[in-house]
Amino acid sequence: MLDLLPEWLRNGIGDDLAFWLGYFTNGKHLAWYASVQFTLVAAVLGAVFALWFGLLGAALKSSSFVPLRLIGSAYTNMVRGIPDVLFFLFFPLAFEQLAELIRAQAVCTPAELAADATRWPPCDAANWYLDTFQYLMLACVSLGIVYGAFAANVIHGAMLSVPRGQLEAARAFGMSPVQVAWRIHIRQMWIYALPGLSNCWMLLIKSTSLLSLLQIADIVLWADRLGAPNFTRTAGLVHPDWRWYYYAVLLVFYILLTFVSEKAFAALMRWAGRGMTVADAR
Repeated sequence: MLDLLPEWLRNGIGDDLAFWLGYFTNGKHLAWYASVQFTLVAAVLGAVFALWFGLLGAALKSSSFVPLRLIGSAYTNMVRGIPDVLFFLFFPLAFEQLAELIRAQAVCTPAELAADATRWPPCDAANWYLDTFQYLMLACVSLGIVYGAFAANVIHGAMLSVPRGQLEAARAFGMSPVQVAWRIHIRQMWIYALPGLSNCWMLLIKSTSLLSLLQIADIVLWADRLGAPNFTRTAGLVHPDWRWYYYAVLLVFYILLTFVSEKAFAALMRWAGRGMTVADAR
């Protein structure tokens, strides 16, 4: 990167500053900066999946059909009790092995399937090599399933918080059930749900630090690599253990992300509260 600067500028900034400019703009640090995209993509897509699972779970919990209501309750109660890191590892691994099992039935010969029952995958052709994008998508779905259970409880409680009198008034004015649901019930539900959904979003952001468990070179993995004691054969110890400094940078990054998120949810609250006079919903 320093080679791109004019010679007079390289001579003017001094050796110390030139060293740090070169250090923080080398290939590994540029890869660290670029890895922020994985964290942001996982957060945004994970939130989209979580909202979808949350709406589905809330609809199941509110269903008048008992089996569906039991499924919704089981989803929200069981998934919320599973540690994030355990589910984060279980779902991608289970999905990968299920895909390999299905693939093995099509590409493996009967002799290969019967040769060694302990071998996995049953044959080399059934092996599924996932790339970073596929692991990232599995991570997003995993985050969506876990935090969708929390979102389902929030949305279900928000639906119950909408005054029943307004729903009855809408029906009295001749609105159809679909119109009552979309124009009255769901429209007013958001003002009650957004505070709880903001907490789910904050928890989801923190869980993006687990991406490295799925072989994704995210900002946490790069910070650990760059901060670890660095040895080379020619120079010896390049730098001692600097992980504390790199983790401090991650701390600032997540604080800034939290700050921006709070401002965004405050704007959403103002949008959802337009035309509403519910004082205790703010």
